[in-house]
Amino acid sequence: MPVALTSQGLQRLADDGSPLEGPEEPDDLAEAVAGLEAVEHPRWVWESTAATYPGLLARGVRLRRCHDLSLTDALLSGRDGHWAPPGPGPTEGTLFDVEPDTETLPVRYPRQLAAIEAALGETPGFRLLVAAESAASLAAAEMTHAGIPWRTDVHDAVLEAALGPPGPAGPQRLRELAEAIGAALDEPTLNPDSPEQLLRALRRQGLVVRSTRARELQRVDHPAISLVLQYKELSRLHSAHGWAWQRRWVHDGRFRPEYVVGGVVSGRWASRGGGALQIPREVRAAVVADPGRRLVVADARQLEPRVLAALSRDAGLAAAAAGGDVYEAVATQAFAGDRSAAKVGLLSAMYGGASPALTTLRRSYPDALALLEAAARAGERGEPVRSVLGRTSPRWDPAWAEEGEDTAGRERAWGRFTRNFVVQASAADWANVWLSLLRGRLEGQAGAELVFFQHDEVVLHVTEDVAGAVADAVSSAADEATTLVFGQTPVSIPLAVAVVDGYADAK
Repeated sequence: MPVALTSQGLQRLADDGSPLEGPEEPDDLAEAVAGLEAVEHPRWVWESTAATYPGLLARGVRLRRCHDLSLTDALLSGRDGHWAPPGPGPTEGTLFDVEPDTETLPVRYPRQLAAIEAALGETPGFRLLVAAESAASLAAAEMTHAGIPWRTDVHDAVLEAALGPPGPAGPQRLRELAEAIGAALDEPTLNPDSPEQLLRALRRQGLVVRSTRARELQRVDHPAISLVLQYKELSRLHSAHGWAWQRRWVHDGRFRPEYVVGGVVSGRWASRGGGALQIPREVRAAVVADPGRRLVVADARQLEPRVLAALSRDAGLAAAAAGGDVYEAVATQAFAGDRSAAKVGLLSAMYGGASPALTTLRRSYPDALALLEAAARAGERGEPVRSVLGRTSPRWDPAWAEEGEDTAGRERAWGRFTRNFVVQASAADWANVWLSLLRGRLEGQAGAELVFFQHDEVVLHVTEDVAGAVADAVSSAADEATTLVFGQTPVSIPLAVAVVDGYADAK
């Protein structure tokens, strides 16, 4: 039975979403929720998991399932060609940080149920998408609550090894590089962090450069370039995951980022501060299991080409994606064993790049290439495309066009977006279902908690005695997700699973 949860109390709902008796107004809302959860395990209906669930977690209340009205609204609006990123997250210490509208919440839920039912005719997997999106929102809040185990002493050592000792004017290594760049360009007061100053200095040296982007600079032959590239890399580490970042985000041995479910138009997650989804490889050394615990790290290998094979039902590509290295199999089938050519060709096909390999791919995998090219043509015509479960791309809005923009160029660019959307969004569908199933398998499993999720990778912090069972659960959840999302298919989505002491050891 669904139960609507608002700041005013609890409202029991019928299966069709219509209000039953009530609402109830308990003195202690969190206590009442915990009691109902223990006895009835209802589906909790609320405005926003991100705004409500953290307050319950802080009281020790964990829930099995929910229906997030805001996330579902976004999915339904997407079917009309509109997309907007999720709203603000929680404010610490408050159970309800986004005030729900008590009168309209029980009205919106039945309307959403009816809209979901209507969508099933076009996209039979849409109900699964809605359920997985809401379940993923529970997992996201729980991961923030648990936090990623983080050794600040290891982090400090990594930073000092790369940047040198910190100082009032910045880390030693950055100061040394800035001086060396200034000397190489005959500009002793140059600030390498200023693109304008750096670009002028390079041009004074007679170098033809349009920007200070790394890709542009790598084409230039000058002694200062390697110094500039080193500076950029280290400056990025210092600003994104340096000592100031550590003071802001790591407390009591845990890094607690705020995840944003559906924060990217394709359905991928984003993070609200902290850069959780872009932790540099060297900084991962700081993610170390507590004594007596291990990390279970699992990621799906070559997910997008496997998703393309399952989506398109292309017999040749499905055979290549049935197990092992997809690019190696494609190379053997179509590129005389040249794995590099096979990989570049497949990525170009999915992302809309130019490659001579596309002709070979069209001949070898006609159904897969036809699916991608149909999606691109739809985008060029301004039409939306959909993921396997029914997440819909936004329609092109003429208001986005810049004055004087080439219409044909804009149409091609949007076609490249929709070409990739069908694959990337379907990969996000699979990943959300995988995460939701895994969360269900961990229910009641003492000593195991999800602590990190990134696109196609999960990290769990577990006691040593359950590490093997949790690793098995991760893999079985992935297998079930593949069947639920794509139906019966020869395509497999294998995982690389490692039980390690530190996150960096899994790579």
